Amino acid sequence: MSVGRPGGDPRPPAVFLLGPTASGKTELAVELAERLPLEIVSVDSALVYRGLDIGAARPDAVTLARAPHHLLDLADPAEPYSAGRFREDALAAMAGITARGRVPLLAGGTMMYVQALTRGLAPMPPSDAQVRARLAEELEDQGSAVLHAELAAVDPEAAQRIHPNDPQRIQRALEVYRISGRPISSYHTHARNRGDALGYRTLHLALAPAKRPTLHARIERRFRQMLADGLLDEVAGLLAQPGVTADCPAMRAVGYRQIAEHLAGQVDYDTMVDHAITATRQLAKRQLTWLRGMEAIEWYDSESAPLDAITARIRRYMAEGTTDEHG
Repeated sequence: MSVGRPGGDPRPPAVFLLGPTASGKTELAVELAERLPLEIVSVDSALVYRGLDIGAARPDAVTLARAPHHLLDLADPAEPYSAGRFREDALAAMAGITARGRVPLLAGGTMMYVQALTRGLAPMPPSDAQVRARLAEELEDQGSAVLHAELAAVDPEAAQRIHPNDPQRIQRALEVYRISGRPISSYHTHARNRGDALGYRTLHLALAPAKRPTLHARIERRFRQMLADGLLDEVAGLLAQPGVTADCPAMRAVGYRQIAEHLAGQVDYDTMVDHAITATRQLAKRQLTWLRGMEAIEWYDSESAPLDAITARIRRYMAEGTTDEHG
């Protein structure tokens, strides 16, 4: 199949397959890659970390043999991995895919990464060791809820986007504000206004169950299966690695954070399961809210066997040069 650039648009094509957690994106992406000249680029903030396999729903060896994925296992669990680094890695992977005459299929649900890639990132002030140390002291003394409340006062947009239990991002947002006097969201707004930050003509597809209870049931079923597959042992093994603590970036992923609390004796098993399922449902709600705010996105019900319909849509897109752009 030709993946040329008809219609006078010189930009290469790229397809986004987005959706909330547990909506079936990975399975569908693999099936699409088997049918079409696509290569999958993971858009998942947990899968960039080595060792986060069960809880991050990492594709197994059989799946990866069917359809290799780019941007898996890029960082150690104790290592920070930023949206800026994702943008660099994703653009490099996409350039290689395009050079091979194929089309990037960006599949995942980390909307911060999607935003960084499609809208670009405005330059922000570098980290300041003294400000960061002061924020760390305040976090230790007052807790993340107090810092999140402060963030809500100076940058309501960022506070809405950042979960109160995400101290790393709360501290970074407050650090930017204290250094520059500008809310971190203003830098994101600047990036959105810079025009075509991606350089690809894009098709955005969203996959989700039409009914919210269906998604909730899928989330609970998947998490319980992860536990049966050995997720507690996986988290315990990660925490046993040198330098890995419950505060490390990777351990803040949904599910991992709750299990770390259980392993530390802070909550019992049943409470941990309840907290993890609730947190995952809250994540899915935030993902859906973000997706509904996108302008040019086409929705598909994951429960209606959409493979044929999405395959046909991508075929038309690549053949006709449809320019469903966003950002």
